[in-house]
Amino acid sequence: MARPDKAAAVAEIADKFRETNAAVLTEYRGLTVTQLQELRRSLRGNATYAVVKNTLTTIAAKEAGVEGLDADLKGPSAIAFVTGDPVEAAKGLRDFAKANPALVIKGGVLDGNPLTAAEITQLADLESREVLLAKVAGGLKATLTRAAYAFSAKPAQVARVIDALRQKQDSEGVAA
Repeated sequence: MARPDKAAAVAEIADKFRETNAAVLTEYRGLTVTQLQELRRSLRGNATYAVVKNTLTTIAAKEAGVEGLDADLKGPSAIAFVTGDPVEAAKGLRDFAKANPALVIKGGVLDGNPLTAAEITQLADLESREVLLAKVAGGLKATLTRAAYAFSAKPAQVARVIDALRQKQDSEGVAA
């Protein structure tokens, strides 16, 4: 790697690996330029999609401390560097691959952990972050409502028992 342009390419790819929380490795053989542009548009906001050279990517991944991509770096490769929600990016890639079978998801990395193509499909099947957060918030709200009811129910029961005892004493006092 004596040429400065290759060193710059390795540095750029290594920086992308460091700046992102996930990366999905794909094979784009058979896709047209128009299809690649469409894929980039569909990923915009969650990921950047770049065609990469396998040897330079292997070197950059080692520099960035990313492991698990070496076995999948064969043939024409491109990487979706995920900067947004990994679930949304995985969904975008999965949906595009369904519509365009020439796109093959090879594997990836999420928070430093290698992922297989099947695991990326499972990630794509998850609900979005917002939906999951809404479900958690709803569950917490229901739990808090039940707790508030339980705390207010006990004093109300005690008050009713005391009132019943008072009425009983009053009725016994009148009868005597």
